[in-house]
Amino acid sequence: MPDRLAPGLRDGSEIEALAAEISHCRICVDQPRGRPLPHEPRPVAWPSATARILIAGQAPGARVHASGLPFDDRSGDRLRDWMGVDRPVFYDRARFAIVPMGFCFPGNDAKGGDLPPRPECRAAWHDRLIGAMPQIDLVLAIGATAQAYHLDRLGLNHLRAPTLTATIENWRAIRQAGDRPAVIVLPHPSWRNTGWLRRHAWFETELLPVLRAEIAARL
Repeated sequence: MPDRLAPGLRDGSEIEALAAEISHCRICVDQPRGRPLPHEPRPVAWPSATARILIAGQAPGARVHASGLPFDDRSGDRLRDWMGVDRPVFYDRARFAIVPMGFCFPGNDAKGGDLPPRPECRAAWHDRLIGAMPQIDLVLAIGATAQAYHLDRLGLNHLRAPTLTATIENWRAIRQAGDRPAVIVLPHPSWRNTGWLRRHAWFETELLPVLRAEIAARL
């Protein structure tokens, strides 16, 4: 007789099936909402049947599109520093699920920055993925798109402010709201946000110690 799973855990087959479907997804090219993706899709999403922590970012950048490894760039280095984990721990798929709001690099805008996450991913995949990971009890919601989705689905939309800064300033109320999962709201760790971090020193002195403690408790 197979071992019984702990409450809230599944055997992984549903996650594996979803991951296989996502790896072949071409919705943003074959059935796009608006302009199609300007290059071949390369979905990057790492759901997990065992991880208690979900890293919910925006969308892969150009370097991640090339490597297929989530947060394989300077933003990832900063995020790992915020979290207090090294690369081997970060990339342990038994410990962390990594599901961005857009699975493929969306391309660049006229100024050379990344375009917003494609809307097709959220509509096609996110509710199914979240439903297949009931064991998640901490969500790191990185950026406005991820915060909108996860706070709204958890009935916490009243704690989401009109601006990213105001939402992150409300991080204590968001973290303490409801039962599970807990949500910690973060800015994107892009080096473009260095000025924001300097202007909001409380992020490093007040929020990051709590973030690291929440992660350490689950590892």
